Amino acid sequence: MSEVLNLGFARVDLDREARQGLPEVVYGPGKTPEQIIGIVTGLLTHNTGPVLVTRVAADVAEAVLASAAGGTYDAEARLLLWRPAVTGDFSVLVAAAGTSDRPVAAEAVAVATAVGLDTSTVHDVGVAGLDRVLQVRDQLGAADAVIVVAGMEGALASVVGGLVRAPVVAVPVSTGYGASLEGVTALLAMHASCAAGVTVVNIDSGFSAAMAVHRIAQTRGGAEGGAR
Repeated sequence: MSEVLNLGFARVDLDREARQGLPEVVYGPGKTPEQIIGIVTGLLTHNTGPVLVTRVAADVAEAVLASAAGGTYDAEARLLLWRPAVTGDFSVLVAAAGTSDRPVAAEAVAVATAVGLDTSTVHDVGVAGLDRVLQVRDQLGAADAVIVVAGMEGALASVVGGLVRAPVVAVPVSTGYGASLEGVTALLAMHASCAAGVTVVNIDSGFSAAMAVHRIAQTRGGAEGGAR
């Protein structure tokens, strides 16, 4: 049986770290600062790896950090973090199509870095100016994995998928005009990509992309937070 910390309002999975290499990650929206503090304190006490809380508003983050010492807050990524992992040798490049995609890219970067991936980023390399993608082709090709963050029609994922041999994880973003359907168009286009083997995660979920790459890195032994 898995060890569970019963806080009344939450049942914290304390065995997640042993099973997956990282403690349970906390989703912030819908939780009060007091609830987040309780969960974070439990994870810090019973686990040893990084503790992350995603999608946290600045005022909530301030209240949490006042009671749970030692954490940091990335306002652009909306991520609270305690005990970041030491950086391993598995490299991931986050490529964002446009400046409007930056908040989602920031979440991917912050989470990937927190769990021990060697993370870098390039911004504003969307396909409307294809030369911008080609200018960073060497960076794309050198990475062990690439996270592509793109709204509108999501074409950047197909372009990158056709340029590199590394795993490509695509994040559809809810940026774009009416027919972009708040990211649904990019989601479907990425799923229908002609570039074989592109992996697609949920709309606006930089977190999911970073965790997908973390799983890949664990099989290569290149993430500090790898399987134990």
